[in-house]
Amino acid sequence: MSLEIQIQQDLKAAMLAKDKVALASVRGIKAAILIAKTSEGGPSELTDGDIIKLIQKLVKQRKESAEIYTQQSRPELAKNELDEIACMEKYLPKQMSEVEVEATLKNIIAQLGATSPTDMGKVMGAATKALAGQADGRLISTLVKKLLS
Repeated sequence: MSLEIQIQQDLKAAMLAKDKVALASVRGIKAAILIAKTSEGGPSELTDGDIIKLIQKLVKQRKESAEIYTQQSRPELAKNELDEIACMEKYLPKQMSEVEVEATLKNIIAQLGATSPTDMGKVMGAATKALAGQADGRLISTLVKKLLS
């Protein structure tokens, strides 16, 4: 079953269960998919990989919002964002731990023969392709900097 069909079914289930948090998060995903499909020059059909990228973007936005709400002493709004993140993450592939990411990066650096921070662009290009959807870009970047310095 495609991810889009699963999201549609989960939307119906959230409506029937009257689960407001799940309903809001799944509606957000559904809206992002619809916008991507109808955007000018965009594809008429999205692959599961495209949908995963959209969901990752939505999760990142909600994490940033939750951070801002926390800084501004608005815990009720931050909690709402974090609850939506939890609902959205069930559609994403399992994230690798920092240790696993570091081991993968060491292999990539060895394969490319990178030795200094000037090789960071080359390593980042290969690493983001190899770890797509499995690790946060910020984590990859900080680990590459640490390993190359």
